[in-house]
Parts: sequence; structure tokens; C-alpha cells
Amino acid sequence: MRLRCLFLACAILAWLPARPAHADDPAGFSSDVNVAIRVTEHYWSTKIVGFRPISRIIPYTADGEVLCGLQPIPAQNAAYCPIGDFIAYDAHWSEQVYDEMGDAFVFYLLGHEYGHGIQQRLGIQYTFTIYQELQADCFAGAMIGDSIRTGDLTLETGDLQELKAGLFSVGDPPDEPWFQEGAHGSPAQRTASFFGGYDQGLTACDLPTSAPPA
Repeated sequence: MRLRCLFLACAILAWLPARPAHADDPAGFSSDVNVAIRVTEHYWSTKIVGFRPISRIIPYTADGEVLCGLQPIPAQNAAYCPIGDFIAYDAHWSEQVYDEMGDAFVFYLLGHEYGHGIQQRLGIQYTFTIYQELQADCFAGAMIGDSIRTGDLTLETGDLQELKAGLFSVGDPPDEPWFQEGAHGSPAQRTASFFGGYDQGLTACDLPTSAPPA
């Protein structure tokens, strides 16, 4: 089984009811992580009969501190591990990005990785990693978009442009082949997959098996 990593280097938008962290509010990040987990689990519980939440959400602070089987999870990262059914994230890195960019980071971060857990539960396994990653982006978009439509999250003015800019910045470099192991998708592909889910819900998240569009 391949380790599904996000490799996200910047955050994107601001959400309510989550609040940005400040020096006088040290619990802001951990509180928003808990909110993101609750919102994500509530969403999937309404979509999957007999839904089983991911077993553990594990923060770590050092490179290789957490293993997925025999594979160490690197620093400045987040990953879903099917061996043990857990999500692990670099707490120091995640909180730093959260403080600098805004509290929405945890919703996309956990939404994407939770998407890999949903793939595991539904038995979805594409031949190429790019499809796994683009579908996880779509699942995250559907979770966030549908949660806004049901009132579980509130969108602020300007958030969508910030979100698009953030997604565009985390795509694969132009010279990376789409079929390469570990490919996540170009900036345009990741943005399109996320906003397909955001606008249309889960109906947008069934991906083809041929080469993805440029």
C-alpha cells in the first residue's frame, strides 16, 4: 500500500466558526483541528451508511517519529496511513502555516487526508497516484462546499480567491509526468478537482481512468 501524502506548503482561506490563532489564544490551532475533525466526520456520516470514523488523528513533531508500517512519515507533511487507519500531521509545521495563513488550513488538510481514508473504506484504488490525489482533493472540496451549504461552515468574502491561489501553489511542477508515482496533479488539475467537488458535491468526484486533461 502506498502512503498518501498531501505535500501542502501553504494555507488558503478563513472559516467560521473556527478562529485564527493569536498569541493570547494558544489553544486556537488545536481547537480548530477538533472542529475540522467533527465537521468532516459529521459530513461523511451523512454520506456513507455504517460510516466508521478514522481510528486516530496523530500529531507528530519530528521527521520519522510516526511510521506507516515500515515507512517513516516525513516532517512538514500530513498523510493517511491505511496500516492502522490513522492520519498523522506535523504539528509544528501545521500550526506555523495556520498562524501565518489562516485557520482554513486544517479543514483542507484534514479533508484531503480523510478523503484517502474514505477511498480505503470504499475500496477505491486507482492505478496511478494522481487519480487518488485528485479524488481526495475533490472529496475535500465536496466536504467543505456541502458543509457551507448546510450551514456547518460559513464562508467569508474573498475566501474563494484565496482558496484558488492556495491550491494553485501546491500543484506538481510542470515537468513532472502525470503517471509518475507520487504525482498529485498540476495546479490547474488540483484546482479543478477541488472546485468540482466544492460546486457539485460528490457527484463530481468519480474520475476517469485515462490520462487526465492538461
